Amino acid sequence: MLDRYWFGDVERISPEAPVPVVHVTREEYRLGGAGNVALNVASLGAQAALMSIVGEDDAATRLHALLRDAGIEPLLESDPTLPTTVKLRVSGRAQQLIRLDFEHAPGSRVLDRKLARFRNLLDRFDAVALSDYGKGSLAHVQAMIALAREAGKPVLIDPKGSDYTRYRGATVITPNRAEFELAAGPCHSEAELEQRAETMRRDLALDAVLVTRSHEGMSLFDDAGHLQVPAAAREVFDVTGAGDTVVAALAALIASGMPLRDAVEIANRAAGIVVGRFGTTAIAYEDLFS
Repeated sequence: MLDRYWFGDVERISPEAPVPVVHVTREEYRLGGAGNVALNVASLGAQAALMSIVGEDDAATRLHALLRDAGIEPLLESDPTLPTTVKLRVSGRAQQLIRLDFEHAPGSRVLDRKLARFRNLLDRFDAVALSDYGKGSLAHVQAMIALAREAGKPVLIDPKGSDYTRYRGATVITPNRAEFELAAGPCHSEAELEQRAETMRRDLALDAVLVTRSHEGMSLFDDAGHLQVPAAAREVFDVTGAGDTVVAALAALIASGMPLRDAVEIANRAAGIVVGRFGTTAIAYEDLFS
């Protein structure tokens, strides 16, 4: 999806309704959604390709240009009947005022083409990150997981919704605390969180469950037990894209051969850096290792 930003000044309230009037002075375009995941992977120095579905419109053209500029291989299926997904954020005085979403679910034909392409190109890659935004592009997610695991590729899932059965067999799933409880049920204690995570891991045949917990850091549940990683003390400015950064860092590090538990420590540090920035921004190698 394309992230579009309008920045401006707010000096008065509209006489037509009790809303601020934004005098737009600057416009920006950024890679959003799974594009931001790919951007973070590339910024960390790994080779990245983005597979998704776009329309045949100005937003798709801008996405292709942004991907080329970032050194990301575009593996985009186009559908002339489908508008490219766009999120427009309007900000005044460094404060986001409203977000407008433009989106439509893709049809079965373009989804089938994407799955066939995924199958044919899978051997080229060392890890697969599937970012689910509930927009319909991952309708074949179960088949994609099965194909990747059969090929010996680790599969990382940034999930959406309350039904995680569609992610059965993945390597690791990375919900935040609210997303996890939506799927697994409320957790009123650490013991209950651990019990529900282990139940999810067993029932869905997952290697690991990583729950991101905002100011409480992260909790990884795997065969070795519960690893809790505390958050770094830092001012939170904007949480937009923090989940993208986590799954991107994990994917890049696991693809390079790093064990998951070591990768989680670094991904936690990466998330702590990006929440101190505005909007969807990529983490760089130098941010983590200099």
